[in-house]
Amino acid sequence: MSNLVLYRKYRPQRFSEVVGQSHVVTTLLNAIASGKIAHAYLFCGPKGSGKTTVARLLAKAANCERQDGPEPCNKCVSCREITENRSLDITEIDAASHRGIDEVRELREGVRFGPSKSKYKVFILDEAHQLTSGAANALLKILEDAPSHAIFVLATTEPQKMIPTIISRCQRFDFRKITVPEITKRLEGIVKKENSNVEKGVLSIVASASGGSLRDAESILSQLLSFIPEKGKVGKEDVKNLLGIVERELVGDFIDFLLKNEAVNALKLMEDSFNQGIGPEAFYENIMHYLREMMVLKVISKKEKEKSAESLISSLLAVLTREELERIKKQIEPLETDKIKEMIDAFYEAGQRVRYSPIPQLPLEVAVAEVAESLRKEGK
Repeated sequence: MSNLVLYRKYRPQRFSEVVGQSHVVTTLLNAIASGKIAHAYLFCGPKGSGKTTVARLLAKAANCERQDGPEPCNKCVSCREITENRSLDITEIDAASHRGIDEVRELREGVRFGPSKSKYKVFILDEAHQLTSGAANALLKILEDAPSHAIFVLATTEPQKMIPTIISRCQRFDFRKITVPEITKRLEGIVKKENSNVEKGVLSIVASASGGSLRDAESILSQLLSFIPEKGKVGKEDVKNLLGIVERELVGDFIDFLLKNEAVNALKLMEDSFNQGIGPEAFYENIMHYLREMMVLKVISKKEKEKSAESLISSLLAVLTREELERIKKQIEPLETDKIKEMIDAFYEAGQRVRYSPIPQLPLEVAVAEVAESLRKEGK
């Protein structure tokens, strides 16, 4: 495998390669094809959803010298320079580390001059919500007086922190979390190109662990492949042992044991996980994610056809497969909402004590005993 990290090596070079953001891609392709490119865009969404990647593709397509349709050709001088990060007309700024008014004033000076080679100068401002108040107001002035040769793309994970007047000057696109199946399919393509041997089910575990971030999933896969000998095979145990990832199936088994009043088996499963190198805090976090999914599905179980419920289910599919979703539905069927809440409260309290306990796993073991006793009394 190349030393180049996978998320950079396989970064999409065409809009058609972008995963999970068809609503954004379609609109931008139509704008490019019709020549109606806006002077300012606001890309909002969770980390690793493709905001900066799409911003670079927009810059590439807008400046493509051989463009035959809205997609960049990736062969002309402009496309190659942008791909290789050496274009003088594309400026990327990390607002997390360049957030002051002086940096924005420098940006204003750069905007004044026309592009050196390309049709447009494109300014990509990442984490735009982190600009100081003074810097944000200075940026607003730039957007209001922007010359025709300038395109601005503001990317942010927290649009609510941006001043409304900046948002009103931009075309807004909301990126969504990428679903487990979409991430898994992407990882399968990368593994095939890398000629790597990966056990069935590993990529789904990696996709679930990424939390809907394709970049994080590719980074995890890169780390996994780096640890495995060139002709070796990546297995589920490698994912758990090398990265401390708790397999969702294991957490599902843990919940099953609790619901069946098999506290001893639940404790043994937890102990086996700790012996395999999974820390109590990691185990606790995965339990809480799982219980949260149980709670959400229970609340919407009787209103699945409502639009808001469908939206929540789509959100859950960013971290769950269809099979996992169906398993949780079966688990919650005999439970009342209050009982799920009791489980959440018990493990939440345990989690708060884990880091301070002389025996880190003890609070979780106590929570298992409490939940098992509560379920036993209810006759569950």
